[in-house]
Amino acid sequence: MKNLLTILLILTALNGFTQDRISRKQIKEFDKYVETVRKEWEVPGLSITVVKDGKVIFKKGYGVKEIGKPDPVDTQTLFACASTTKAMTVALMAMLVDEGKIKWDDPVYKYLPELQLYDSYVTRELKIRDLLIHDSGLGNTDFFTGAMNIPVNEMFRRMALIKPQYSMRAGFEYQNIMYSAAGRIIERLTGKLWSDVIQERIFTPLKMTSTAPKRKFIKTQNQTRPHYKINDTIQVIDYGIDSEIGSAGAVWSCADDISKWVICMLDSGKYEGGRLISAESWTEIFKPQTMFPVEEYPTLKIVKPNWMTYGLGWYQHDYKGKKINFHTGSHAGLTAITAQLPEENLGIFVFGNYDHAELRHVLMYKAFDHFALGGERDWNAEFKALYDKMKLDSKKKALELIAKRSPNTFPSLPFAQYAGRYTSPLYGDATITVEDNILYVNVNNVLKAKLYHWHYDVFNGPFEKAWHGKATARFTLGATGKVDTLVFDGMDFKRI
Repeated sequence: MKNLLTILLILTALNGFTQDRISRKQIKEFDKYVETVRKEWEVPGLSITVVKDGKVIFKKGYGVKEIGKPDPVDTQTLFACASTTKAMTVALMAMLVDEGKIKWDDPVYKYLPELQLYDSYVTRELKIRDLLIHDSGLGNTDFFTGAMNIPVNEMFRRMALIKPQYSMRAGFEYQNIMYSAAGRIIERLTGKLWSDVIQERIFTPLKMTSTAPKRKFIKTQNQTRPHYKINDTIQVIDYGIDSEIGSAGAVWSCADDISKWVICMLDSGKYEGGRLISAESWTEIFKPQTMFPVEEYPTLKIVKPNWMTYGLGWYQHDYKGKKINFHTGSHAGLTAITAQLPEENLGIFVFGNYDHAELRHVLMYKAFDHFALGGERDWNAEFKALYDKMKLDSKKKALELIAKRSPNTFPSLPFAQYAGRYTSPLYGDATITVEDNILYVNVNNVLKAKLYHWHYDVFNGPFEKAWHGKATARFTLGATGKVDTLVFDGMDFKRI
């Protein structure tokens, strides 16, 4: 019996050693894989954490914070969470639901009466839940932050001018402005700024000591710079301004801190010392709420899930018979992705400092395969081929546009007669000045472009900030033969 016990103890020890050795091997392989794909996608720097069973099993920084400089990314380097912030805003709303201060299906006008929409029926029927699942019927409204700099209350006032793109709850169109509305409601129910509420109710209890609700609150120099490829060269670009709609995507964090958030949200909102939200609210957050189209994420054309839904602040789909919850985040020159495989108690968060670097999707599926589900599918090759083709298609379309240009045409009027002021109750103000037969456009002192004659009364040229690409302006003449309207990148302005 004594010898048998000794053998059992030895076998147990050997088994533990084998498991530990395999684990180290897995970590080493994944580490090598991350660095390989980072270089292949030309990402200057990234930071990643993987958690399983309530513990961090992998966490590391790669590359540099700024291209051309030696400062390395580490697990304390701050990156933009961007739209992965939305899940945090949802958690704050869930806390207020738990406290009985609000209900998911309360009407929005009860708390935010100034938010009036084009259709009075939608204004009356819009629920708190609708703010969080992109089903209001409105088209994209990112021009509020991309083409102007106005207070959020002014954004809400202008919402009444936006015609719906589809019937309420009959489709899916990503909406940052609605998350801004959710943030404003949180402020009214707590009597505090959203930035203070998220600090007090999420960052402090989770001991996320380096995380900031907005970039202006960052207290360290250990932060990344955004990058963009301009004329086939990766360059550092400007930080975006701290948006008025911070509750939609303003948080900055690091691998060390965000690991705590990932663990908490995998464990039904629990953390050491308590829980952020009730089990009931956690379940509601991850319950499918609406469908979203495959076009929302091109990678899903390769993954080919059987179903795709959106919960409260989380995309969802099936993979190998299991449910994935995930969300990306994108600012100009910066990326993020967070994802969960709840049945395996596995989560991942990836930060990057290169615009729309889709290796984030590669690392998400690779982590799920490598640490839980098995398989050696080459996600990197498949996704790289997908996005390379998309870039090629984009270049082909640009060439097709050039081919459709009517040569040897002239504008209807002398260049100087296009100059002047233009205005729109929705889009704000635009000014056209002319110098040497070149039009200079200034929209709300935010978007600026230099335009050359294209054909007829259409002008085309680069934005002042090269990473914004090219702009197009089209003029129409009124009955008097003078310029009447300007359409600049889809925004309509009337000549003053």
